[in-house]
Amino acid sequence: MHILLVASAFNSLTQRVHAELRDRGHTVAVGLALSDGHLRDAVRGFAPDLIVAPMLRTAIPRDVWSAYTCLVVHPGPVGDRGPSSLDWAIHEGATRWGVTVLQADGEMDAGDVWASVEFSVPPVGKSDLYRNEVSDAALTAVLRAVDRFASGMYTPRPQGGARATDGTRPYFRQELRRIDWRSDSTETVLRKLRAADSQPGVLDDLLGGEWFLHGGHPEDRLRGRPGELLATRAGGVCRATVDGAVWIPELRARRQPGQPAPFRLPAVLALGDRLPPLPADPVPPDAAARRGTWADIRYQETGAVGHLTFSFPGGAMSTDQCTRLLDAYRTACSRPTSVLVLGGGRDFFSNGIHLNVIEAAADPAEESWANINAMNDLVEAVLTTTDRLVVAAVGGNAAAGGAMLALAADEVWCRRGSVLNPHYRLMGLSGSEYWTRTLPSRVGPETAERVSREALPLGAEAAERLGLVDRTIACRPQDFPVETVRLAVRLASSTAGQARIARKKTALERQEALKPLAAYRQEELAAMRSIFFDPDAPYHRLRRAFVRKEPPTRTPPHLAVGVPGRRRAYPSATRDRAVTTTAALTDVPGPTDG
Repeated sequence: MHILLVASAFNSLTQRVHAELRDRGHTVAVGLALSDGHLRDAVRGFAPDLIVAPMLRTAIPRDVWSAYTCLVVHPGPVGDRGPSSLDWAIHEGATRWGVTVLQADGEMDAGDVWASVEFSVPPVGKSDLYRNEVSDAALTAVLRAVDRFASGMYTPRPQGGARATDGTRPYFRQELRRIDWRSDSTETVLRKLRAADSQPGVLDDLLGGEWFLHGGHPEDRLRGRPGELLATRAGGVCRATVDGAVWIPELRARRQPGQPAPFRLPAVLALGDRLPPLPADPVPPDAAARRGTWADIRYQETGAVGHLTFSFPGGAMSTDQCTRLLDAYRTACSRPTSVLVLGGGRDFFSNGIHLNVIEAAADPAEESWANINAMNDLVEAVLTTTDRLVVAAVGGNAAAGGAMLALAADEVWCRRGSVLNPHYRLMGLSGSEYWTRTLPSRVGPETAERVSREALPLGAEAAERLGLVDRTIACRPQDFPVETVRLAVRLASSTAGQARIARKKTALERQEALKPLAAYRQEELAAMRSIFFDPDAPYHRLRRAFVRKEPPTRTPPHLAVGVPGRRRAYPSATRDRAVTTTAALTDVPGPTDG
């Protein structure tokens, strides 16, 4: 079928639906719902058999839903309505929740049901939940609904009286999120932070300013007066509660009239000179695995397998984060193991350089240069490891340099729900992290060129067929770390695994004789440097738009055209006049405050 995806942004769920529908042979195009007019133009241009809305903040116009079947994904169970479903679920401590695919009609979230899938709710942040359990349930429901529509035999059922939660709940405003540091328990504080971790954050007063708090993790030892800042760690700050303390990794200043939109930053960087002298409280990666405290890098061993996990907010990796991860990697490589699992968390693997930190730098060009070199140092360390097998365990999504970090490993294992974006061009970059060696060596030069040029998301199974991924693992998000270690233990004990380790050094020497790694790095970084230090390069405009979430003015052409050579979504004159930004690549539905 010809399926048009209508979305407020090309976020993680929209990307996954896009990739999975294409993988099943459908012709898919995207129309960003920037206005009713944009949506109508997309429908006229593509003439779809079916419209699917994976993430939509606005209503579909009557003339569209009355002429086409429009399936809307609602992140709530049957009968739930309103714009803050996941916020309410986390706030109320729900242990079971659901996703409903319903038909658009004259009332938001009230249409007939085409499919619904329930899931368990773990104690994680909203964005993590959205990219994992919600995404898994939503994809299952969408594919089921698409199949039912294609059959022509299915009649969707009305919602009326389906659940006790029937009725529309209001937008979850900041008044409900507000933390009372004098009385809220650690559990309550964490629940409030988790319900707003990516968007919109929890508005709070801190050090004489108004800040949105993003993310929250428990601390096991530090204590102080409720509301007091106690320590720093990995760019985050620790704040005391009435019965414990929590770590807050990121802050965002409240927007002031006439000022540019602020954006999330590591808390220490955001506070800057406001931050009083606080003790640093680092936790070694191996100790973090034993303690109930927050650390963005952890290490543990199971027999002959080392497991180095990292979890950076939004998947972005700053210069400091790359450097600390490289130090941890080198320490892990000093251990007597034969297999090292890199990654394996349940959320993002990596999205490459940290555009927010770069945008906030006094000299973004210099910080871009420092960051890309730190990423290259990390990738080089993986590529030159010859005394053990390295497995990149991609539990969540990976993009750009983060995808290339994974490709540097001997094997790439992906959870079945992961989405890969192994390309750079949407940010106006030529790319680095030794991609000109690793990507063609896995998929061949022609496929590497096509993947880079098309700049489309790939599902894990499609990536496996291309050769980007060596193994896909069908499991729940929380089971992925255990499953990867189990498989790695089997690999470490196999004679084939030991034989591969014995061949690694010779294979690297042979490749170095053909073309050294240093040559790839020099060529790639020369092109990147010319972009970073050219103030007129599109990278700077695209980075700024992405970081500050500037609204796009159209659907990016590579999404609007659907499958190349099959059908064009827009007339060329319209496409050539438009201007696009990568700000359309955002995540987690719902409006923002401040």
